[in-house]
Amino acid sequence: MLRLRLLTWDVKDTLLRLRRPVGQSYAAEARAQGLQVQPEALGRAFREAYGAQSRRFPNYGRGQGLSSRQWWVDVVKQAFVLSGVQDGAALTALAEKLYRDYCSSHNWELLPGAEETLSRCRQRGFRMGVVSNFDNRLENILSQCNLRHHFEFVLTSEAAGAAKPNRRIFEEALRLGGVPPQQAAHVGDDYTRDYRAARAVGMHSFLLHTAGHSPEPEVPPEHVLPTLSHLLARIEKG
Repeated sequence: MLRLRLLTWDVKDTLLRLRRPVGQSYAAEARAQGLQVQPEALGRAFREAYGAQSRRFPNYGRGQGLSSRQWWVDVVKQAFVLSGVQDGAALTALAEKLYRDYCSSHNWELLPGAEETLSRCRQRGFRMGVVSNFDNRLENILSQCNLRHHFEFVLTSEAAGAAKPNRRIFEEALRLGGVPPQQAAHVGDDYTRDYRAARAVGMHSFLLHTAGHSPEPEVPPEHVLPTLSHLLARIEKG
């Protein structure tokens, strides 16, 4: 059995996922404002706008004087512009509303086994924290989805000033958790940002296997979670 005291968790696509694709949510809100946009086109435009903004202003522009709110509002507006919407005043109001909407449980749902697994981990006495490439809305999202009480700390890349796979965010999590790396494990769905990055600082890690992703050959089977419900058995075997 692994001698673990601290478990850190990724959030998006590990504990929570979007209820529906971004293009669908954005198009529905646009329709409510009298704008007609195709969800598929909007989804493609969002990915393009998000990618460009991430390259130009990494980690929500934290190091370049942007607020994460402004960062997101710009992404949303650009996605609509790329989709052919030209009404600037309408777009600003729409982007602000969508920014607020993604702060609630309205757009997020728990992955299967998330609540039960977190509860069981707490019952076993593990200390727990979040390590997520997310902005400062995450605390509120976790509260709205009734998960915040499971965690001693919620560390976002915006707050840490470093995004996974940068080792600084994991080192800060270990400092907040007050444990050496060999007594901590990270759970996430991304091979590079979660699994490998945590191991690079000496932590244990487990990779949640999501549908449509083939497992990385370098990950031993005992480190792969077919579902979150497999976690405690993996820890006990480790």
